[in-house]
Amino acid sequence: MRRRTPPPPSPLPQRDGVDPVRVRLPAGNAWATVRDHLVARLAAGAEVIDTMLAEERIVDVTGRPVTRDTAYAPGMFVWFHRELPDEERVPFPIDVVYRDEHVVVADKPHFLATTPRGSHVAETALARLRRQLGIPALGAAHRLDRLTAGLVLFIVRPEERGAYQSLFRDRRVAKEYEAVAPYDPTLTLPRTVRSRIVKERGILAAQEVEGETNAISRVELLEHRHGRARYRLTPRTGQTHQLRVHMSALGVPILGDPLYPVVTDPVPAGDFRRPLQLLARGLEFTDPVTGCEHRFVSPRVLRAWSSYEEWAG
Repeated sequence: MRRRTPPPPSPLPQRDGVDPVRVRLPAGNAWATVRDHLVARLAAGAEVIDTMLAEERIVDVTGRPVTRDTAYAPGMFVWFHRELPDEERVPFPIDVVYRDEHVVVADKPHFLATTPRGSHVAETALARLRRQLGIPALGAAHRLDRLTAGLVLFIVRPEERGAYQSLFRDRRVAKEYEAVAPYDPTLTLPRTVRSRIVKERGILAAQEVEGETNAISRVELLEHRHGRARYRLTPRTGQTHQLRVHMSALGVPILGDPLYPVVTDPVPAGDFRRPLQLLARGLEFTDPVTGCEHRFVSPRVLRAWSSYEEWAG
């Protein structure tokens, strides 16, 4: 098998813990200049691209600024920093529960995205940890939904990233979640839920459809009081929103969920009063680099369980 040549290192440093954007010019002769290609490819528009070129904010592999007249060359790389969106700061800390020379295990708060994506860039767990720990090369081994709190594994050394990411790809990580949802005395638990879940691009909520099973979750009742219950959720697969979909399908949707069982109005920016009551409680795996057996547990307590009156109010 032919190995892919890795891209060259960025000539630009990170900004606010965020990597610059890298663009590789594809094969073909449809564009006379780099500028023409960027205008056609990026949604920013010609005026924005021209401003970036004039301010020497787009560079080549040597760090030399690209100009309006730089000729198009298939395979050429260029880098630039995107304009950071005006992000609402998530007013909760991200705690480090473990750190060695290979990995960092962090306990992510609700509302904080794991990695830069869309409108969440600098206000992400990855960017924050890069700044907080002074590890510019830090990368994520997997992602946790922005609305879900709990444990996330990050990799210190880029050359080891593939080994740790393969743990999740090959399902060699034991993951345990906890949720607070309504209590239904008629619901028989524990049980294993199996279904087929499909998440279409551009549609907020995933759906269960007919077909071959691709989502499996174990649901157990831990305790209940005042009409609410605390559940242990063990996913055997990793479909988007899988646990949220399965809990809703059982008739006990997770408290604070804006998508299941029905999509509600978007939560206003800066409103952190009703976090999704879902927590990535535990991670357990054999370290692929050191061979160490790791088990990590989040000390967080979900608010709807610890502060019943506050949540009810």
